[in-house]
Amino acid sequence: MGNCLTVSLSKSKTLGIETLFKLPSPLPSWPPGEGFATGVIDLGGGLQVSQISSFTKVWSTNEGGPGNLGASFFEPSSLPEGFHSLGFYCQPNNTPLFGWTLAAKQDDPSTEILKSPVDYTLVWNSESLKIKKEGNGYFWLPTPPDGYKSTGFVVTTSPQKPSVHKIRCVRSDFTDECEVDTWIWGPSKTNDANGFNTYGLRPRNRGKEARGVRVGTFIAQNGGGGATTLPSSLACLKNTNSSITSSMPNKNQIDAIFQAYSPFLYFHPDEKYLPSSVTWYFTNGALLYQKTEEMGSKPDPIPIESNGSNLPQGGKTDGTYWLDLPIDEKEKERVKKGDLQSSEVYLHVKPMLGGTFTDIAIWFFYPFNGPSKAKFPFFDVPLVCIGQHIGDWEHLTLRVSNFNGELWRAYFSQHSGGTWVDASELEFHSGNKLVAYASLNGHALYPKPGLVLHGRGVIRLRNDTEKSELTMDMGSRYSVVAAEYLGSDIISEPPWLNYFRKWGPKIDYRIAAVLKKLAKFLPCLDRLPSEIFGEEGPTGPKQKEPHWSEDER
Repeated sequence: MGNCLTVSLSKSKTLGIETLFKLPSPLPSWPPGEGFATGVIDLGGGLQVSQISSFTKVWSTNEGGPGNLGASFFEPSSLPEGFHSLGFYCQPNNTPLFGWTLAAKQDDPSTEILKSPVDYTLVWNSESLKIKKEGNGYFWLPTPPDGYKSTGFVVTTSPQKPSVHKIRCVRSDFTDECEVDTWIWGPSKTNDANGFNTYGLRPRNRGKEARGVRVGTFIAQNGGGGATTLPSSLACLKNTNSSITSSMPNKNQIDAIFQAYSPFLYFHPDEKYLPSSVTWYFTNGALLYQKTEEMGSKPDPIPIESNGSNLPQGGKTDGTYWLDLPIDEKEKERVKKGDLQSSEVYLHVKPMLGGTFTDIAIWFFYPFNGPSKAKFPFFDVPLVCIGQHIGDWEHLTLRVSNFNGELWRAYFSQHSGGTWVDASELEFHSGNKLVAYASLNGHALYPKPGLVLHGRGVIRLRNDTEKSELTMDMGSRYSVVAAEYLGSDIISEPPWLNYFRKWGPKIDYRIAAVLKKLAKFLPCLDRLPSEIFGEEGPTGPKQKEPHWSEDER
């Protein structure tokens, strides 16, 4: 973990928020470029923003929220000259202090992009709250002038309204719709839909073409469980530049970023099915099949060129084409196991959150996905062939700030979903290289070792992860296969990336039919994850939405 500066405020119980998170190693000097890591991003029209991570604590509570450890609320401090706060920051007390808000500056004051609020509305105060707290907190929603939006709240320790000069509101044409993000705090231990809660804010529309910019502020509201309609006066920022990629890294900077943070992956010690490069898979007997029109005829497969140049390009996953393992049984078993020495990761680099962040999606390939294991209340059941399939694409995404090049968070793909983990909660290896763990057979990715159960109810699928000598340093073999904003003259996509058909055949499990029959007598079997009852060969990275073009969800 990062080097943390301890600021102990309690002798009886140390809270995560009492430490300041820093990455284990200082940030490198990034290669020269234009807009990346300059500290300031131009959102167009003369509006500049800077990322602020220095704060002055205003109010805190030591109960409620995640882990029942409370939360702390901060005012941004040490703003660059000419910049103004857009709202306060808060986070739960169960993690080290690690966050930011944006401050804004208008190049020409006569444009009046920024204006002070005309008033405040008191949304909630803690006077009647019977929990551990440091005095009382008062939460104020700014009232913006006509034609403007507020982008965050103000917190005080006094019932007196804050100064209208405390923050700035933003002209509506420089804002975008926002929505609630993760739950931060409420007096209850859980997200109580009927009580007071605070949530992070994020743009409603997020993707490599979307213009919404996350401000890093929060919303405070009574009830709703985070699902209610937000005040019409509240918004995120918007990148109005003709191109949102002016602050994105160039090719040399991408290489430097990836070398700084490239993940170190641990496989389970019992893992038999390891990754390989795509080239290794193709040159070791993988075959392309095409569906024939003749009834009962078996299609003749063809070998695949090392770069996939003879694969069909584009199209759709209509069952016309698919890939499969070698026909020879001995070769088939050999290729199933992959080739860790040849393994290579493939990077897709894209702008996110209005071009204020860079997402580096790291894709890697397994020739084979092994069988699942179900966990019953008092015993485990190997599911033989269920869960296994040919061709397995997994990915892990790094989200890096375009203000300074700092790693903010990482996304770990897990079966059909995944999890975002802040950098302050990651494990690191050899400096700032984050650590990931691949589950046994299924290859789902996790930030910590141990057992994770997938599914609902009393019967779920096991995801076992553990450190072993089987590892992959992703920075040792990688290639950038897509970065659309740089253009095809700089990043040329390999042919296999535009193969839009299945990377494996469809498999129907006979055992699945038996389980479905048993479910009539044992209803709990219905709670097993649906993917164990049959598998179609997976599609390639470009067909995996929202992961390819949208925000990870």
